This record gives sequence, structure tokens and C-alpha cells, in this order.
Amino acid sequence: MAAGEPGALGGYYFRFLPQRPFQSLSSQESTSRLRQWSMLGRIKAQAFGFDQTFQAYRKDDFVMAFFKDPNVIPNLKLLSDSSGQWITLGTEVKKVEAINVPCTLLSMSFFNRLYDEDIVRDSGHIVKCLDSFCDPFLISDELRKVLLVEDSEKYEVFSQSDRDEFLFCLFKHLCLGGALCQYEDVLSPYLETTKLIYKDLVSAVDLAPSLDETTDAVLFNHFSVRKHPQTKKIQITSSVFKVTAYDSVGMCYPSRKSHEQTFSYFIVDPIKRHVHVLYHCYGVGEMS
Repeated sequence: MAAGEPGALGGYYFRFLPQRPFQSLSSQESTSRLRQWSMLGRIKAQAFGFDQTFQAYRKDDFVMAFFKDPNVIPNLKLLSDSSGQWITLGTEVKKVEAINVPCTLLSMSFFNRLYDEDIVRDSGHIVKCLDSFCDPFLISDELRKVLLVEDSEKYEVFSQSDRDEFLFCLFKHLCLGGALCQYEDVLSPYLETTKLIYKDLVSAVDLAPSLDETTDAVLFNHFSVRKHPQTKKIQITSSVFKVTAYDSVGMCYPSRKSHEQTFSYFIVDPIKRHVHVLYHCYGVGEMS
């Protein structure tokens, strides 16, 4: 089966779900923060439904079918490199790359080591450092150093498997922001926004009503997830992929230009049969 053949892709059919709200990106507090981080107007989440059983090992077929689908083509949004306006793809996808992104973390306590290692003070203030550049990012504090500088003494606070996790990827993207990012002095806005977006995009099942849902660190409490019939614990059911698409010229999605802060993640819920697309294109966000 050739990956480029429409109709040879396991028969997936998609539908656009414009009514699905993403409060984590649209609330007043979130938009204020995204504006400060130069991401407002350049980050978007969209929801699509699909009609067949999702099989993670056939992710490339699934993603190719997505880009070929007549309900996706006029609705999937990306930013134009030239005009900076939201557009649709307008080119035929010939090849896709879907990199599996681990998504197993259930608690924000994952980030407590930032306090333990004096990257963030007990007060929540991020420890400053002498300015340096890790192109194109200005590094003026220990947080950005631990995110970007591989030969820094505290880089190993997070292992490679930690850094691969979707929760870490989200956190890092928000910390680095867009082209005119105004960095936070304290950690909490990054953690709070990361948590909101993660919960908004990722699905989990739960059979642990003893869990203390007042604990802020816990991402999924039993009010927000469905009961799992077999297991006795919370389990994330979503699969996450970092997606790139190519046409006959080269890379066409998420952009023609490659950048660490230009990304598209597909978060697939196999139970609800929903795909959430989280997209961002690096550049100057909305200012006012």
C-alpha cells in the first residue's frame, strides 16, 4: 500500500468539530499570558472526529488519511509565512512524519526538581544568570539554561526521557515563547498554563476515587475522567504525535521554515475518536 494513495489508508474519515472549545487557550488569563509570551494569534487548537478504530502502529496511515480528507483540507489552519494570516494548506501532501511523543505524566510534581536544584527559589522566583545566547534565544535565567544549554551543569536535572514527555514539551514551548517573548520572573504562570493546556488536550481514564482531587499537583481527578473497567489506576489513553508534512517541494506543514518553536502535535483519543491538533508558528504575536 502506497502511503500517498487516497482510499488505501484504512478507510479513515474525519469531521471537523468547530464547536469544541479550548478554554486553556481562550480564557482571559491565558490570552493575557500568551500575548506577553508573543504567542497570541500564532497558537491554535482544533478538534476533529474520526470513524474507525485507531491503531497507534498505523499512525503514518492515520496522519496521511487526515491530510487527504475532504473535511480536513478546508478546515485545518496554519499561518502563512508571507502574510502572517491564517490559511489552509492549499497543497497536496506527499509524505508525512509522525514522531511518537510519550504522554504518561499525571502530576505537576514532575517539576518540583526546579525548586530542589535552585533553578527556582522557594518564593517561586526564577534564578537569574548572566545573559548569553542560544540562537535565537536570549538566556537570562537558570530556567532557560536548563531547557536549552546541554553543557550546563544542571541540564541533567531532566533526563532525555523526561524531556521527551509531552508535558515537558508543552512547558518548554511556553517558556521559550515567540519572537518578542517577555519572560516571566516567577514560575507559576508557566506551570499553570502548561497544566491547563495539557488537561484540555489529553484524555485519561480513572478507577481511583480515593485520589485527593484537592491536590493541585494532580492533573486528572476522578471528576474529569471516565472510569476504566479493568485497571485500578488513572491511565492516559491519548496518543501524541509531533507531525510534519511534505509536498512535492519539501516541508509544507506546520510551516515551510523549520524552527524549534514551530510545531504541530496531534493528540489522538481512541475512545472518543477525536484528534486535537495543537499548532504554533514562531514569530511576532499579537501585541494589543
